[in-house]
Amino acid sequence: MTSLWLDRAPISVPVTPEPDGEYDCVVVGAGLTGLVTALLFARAGRTVAVLEGRTIGAVTTGNTTGKLSLLQGTHLSAITAKHSASTVRHYVDANLEGQQWLLRFCAENDIATQHADAITYAGTEDGTDLVRKEFRACEQAGLDVAWAEETALPFHTHGAVRLAQQAQFDPMDVLEGLTLQACRHGATIFEHTRVHAVHGDTVSTDRGDIRAGTVVLATGTPILDRGGYFARLEPHRSYAAAFRVPGEFPHDMYLSADQPTRSLRYAPHAGEDLLLVGGSGHVVGRTRSAMAHVADMYNWTRTHFPDAELTHRWSAQDYSAIDQLPYVGPLLPGSDHILVATGYAKWGMTNAVAAGLALAGTALGGHQPWAQAYRTWRGSEVTGLAKAASLNIQVARHLTTGWLSAAFGGGGTPAEGEGRVERRGIRPVGVCAVDGTTSAVSPICPHLYGILNWNDAERSWDCPLHGSRFTHDGKLLEGPATRDLEQL
Repeated sequence: MTSLWLDRAPISVPVTPEPDGEYDCVVVGAGLTGLVTALLFARAGRTVAVLEGRTIGAVTTGNTTGKLSLLQGTHLSAITAKHSASTVRHYVDANLEGQQWLLRFCAENDIATQHADAITYAGTEDGTDLVRKEFRACEQAGLDVAWAEETALPFHTHGAVRLAQQAQFDPMDVLEGLTLQACRHGATIFEHTRVHAVHGDTVSTDRGDIRAGTVVLATGTPILDRGGYFARLEPHRSYAAAFRVPGEFPHDMYLSADQPTRSLRYAPHAGEDLLLVGGSGHVVGRTRSAMAHVADMYNWTRTHFPDAELTHRWSAQDYSAIDQLPYVGPLLPGSDHILVATGYAKWGMTNAVAAGLALAGTALGGHQPWAQAYRTWRGSEVTGLAKAASLNIQVARHLTTGWLSAAFGGGGTPAEGEGRVERRGIRPVGVCAVDGTTSAVSPICPHLYGILNWNDAERSWDCPLHGSRFTHDGKLLEGPATRDLEQL
């Protein structure tokens, strides 16, 4: 299962020695946030190292839908419900600056972008109120939105809000350009280098230690538990697919206000335009069958585009903060040594760049008035206390039920593509069958010891507590965990 964007030759990285030495800035994570931040520090004359556990863009950025939009579904109205008008305005200003910075970067480096209108639509009558709330929130925040009764979609809608002249692109093209420019300015990128811990100025990796003046955690969710971000974020998994569709189909960027979410855009690829469909999301590790979500997305697509032919399928993980705003800034109050960026709520293309600009400003003495909306420690989080309580009650429930289920798990060899947790003696064991081989691993997440669940769509072990994910044979994929599973 490979995304449309990752179906290409890997981004070339200059050959580097084993990570060692000392750098002014060590960035952990080579997605959009990490590489924008690395480039900004390198341009300022700082020595920079980027440490990536897998490969450039392998996690969220390489699996996004690549929309660069200020109209973000119904997200702005969700922010408006919890925050002041000035904070909402700051959020819009941050996203606008991130959007324009990235568009300038693409223009200067001959990276293709496409302009399209962004449209949030109501697929049902119940969704109309949500769309109207978004329309009002956008107007109040100064966005030049328009109300539309009809769209170009091949089915009836119940109202839509439109924002003209937004943008989309291939995110891996952008990462390739950022990699090239960061390296030209002296940054060093280490792929396949997993960070395990940060103690003082020492960053510990599976390939040795490295010293850092400033550490930036650009890892989707912070991999250090200091600050308790895992208890302030909710991890979501969503799915996407590319289809070849004969004839004409809508070329704007669409997102439904209703659930399950439906996201659409077009993507130029190999001389033709493909239709990208996304959505059908859920909290990581908390569904009986991830494949059922994928099938639901397929069925919806073929209902409305009957001749659609699947070319690629993939999925991505995003994190939402309890009060709807990203966290960008110091990991802990009063110390700028370790900085974090997380909680983009599926709108990482604009927010990641804004985060990079804010992080560089924090460390290099810059000042962006809008950055205060992103503060990692803010009084406005009180508006998210009910959400935080609900989130952590669910975590406790899944922790308990996971261990109870493991205590009574059955035996036998799973069928191909299936996995389960069973008990062997006094210990739980995760058993699965993939490509004709049966694997057994410890199903205990090394982060906070939740029992993992099998993801039948991606053939992975997913943690229902805080979203850590592992391959069928235990290799760490993403999340707050920093180590592989024990192989049994």
